[in-house]
Amino acid sequence: MIPMWMAELSRLSGLSVPTIKFYLREGLLPAGTATGATRSTYDESHVRRLRLIRALTDVAGLRLDTVKQVLDGIDSAESWHDAVGSAHTRLAGTGEDSAPPTEASLARVDALLEIQGWQLAPGHPQAEILARALDALDEVGHPMSEDMLWFYAHAIRPIAMEEVLWVHSDEHGEEIEADVESAVVRTILTEPVILALRRIGQENVSRQLNEPKPDVPPDMRMWPERDR
Repeated sequence: MIPMWMAELSRLSGLSVPTIKFYLREGLLPAGTATGATRSTYDESHVRRLRLIRALTDVAGLRLDTVKQVLDGIDSAESWHDAVGSAHTRLAGTGEDSAPPTEASLARVDALLEIQGWQLAPGHPQAEILARALDALDEVGHPMSEDMLWFYAHAIRPIAMEEVLWVHSDEHGEEIEADVESAVVRTILTEPVILALRRIGQENVSRQLNEPKPDVPPDMRMWPERDR
């Protein structure tokens, strides 16, 4: 790799020199190669890491302490599966004020996992997040029906499948290794894509339903019947 000075690193990454120095002090960015008492050189790996930090903060909206934990997981994981699991665990922090999920919601989640044939370790943080979300809907008087919960799970299965296969392929035009960084990046940074597409879809379906055209039926699909 061709070495570069701090100014070039700043230019290529789009981040200011003070910001880069802050990331170095906080351990988010690995140190460069020392060339003197106060000077170091950097390379493309530093540019890539800075772009990753920027994406995680600007696009995914993560706090720097969470970014640090995610990066630590990337650096220490032995496989992409371990890295994704590590990232999910770190992103599942709920804060000290969060109430634990109710037994009723945890039971609903367990039943859903059994129906879908999904396996999670006992006390998995994502299962608890889902249960707390169900509790929140109950508390505000808009409980989620079993059919709707099943529908969400049914819809997410092909998305999850395609995302995992994407990590192992180069169908999107790049030479991709199934490494830990690509797995975590695609897991975290595609979540805003899914959310944006969902909102776009809701807005368009709502408009079609409120302004129907006789010759253009609403773009609605029938829900699949739930297995009983």
